[in-house]
Amino acid sequence: MNMSHLIKNLYIINGPMGVGKTTVSQGLLNSLDHCVFLDGDWCWDMHPFIVNNETKEIVMNNIVYCLNNFIHSTTYQNIIFCWVIPTQEILDTLIDQLDLTNVCLHKITLVSNQEQLIKRIKKDIDKGIRKEDVIERSLQYLDGYYKMDTIHIDVSYLSIDEIIDIIQMN
Repeated sequence: MNMSHLIKNLYIINGPMGVGKTTVSQGLLNSLDHCVFLDGDWCWDMHPFIVNNETKEIVMNNIVYCLNNFIHSTTYQNIIFCWVIPTQEILDTLIDQLDLTNVCLHKITLVSNQEQLIKRIKKDIDKGIRKEDVIERSLQYLDGYYKMDTIHIDVSYLSIDEIIDIIQMN
């Protein structure tokens, strides 16, 4: 089926570390047809993890390149991208570089109360997925997410299926 003429959906799912972006994105991937998923962390998985102007530019270029390739593909109707995007400026910079012709953009921010966010991160720490310092960094970012020009979903007490339903209704 050639879908090049159809409107595509681009779901940008952001939020603090540990809120469940990847899990929600994977669930959404399995609920949509002709769908592809990109986690922004895959675009700069490095050791040691170095954040400077050069690496920030590299990761943004990698993300923009991948997303535009998915947008221009005739295979994908739905594109899911998740990443920790802590400021409106970073989100706007990303969006400004995308070819959004015939694309319906869904900007989603997952948020949580502090208690539930800490609980989720501690589970990841216990599994060896995250380090203890993530708690402090994630909490520092949390308030800024409420100021972003996105649809906010408080996932504190929602199941993955409930979150996916809310995303698909928007």
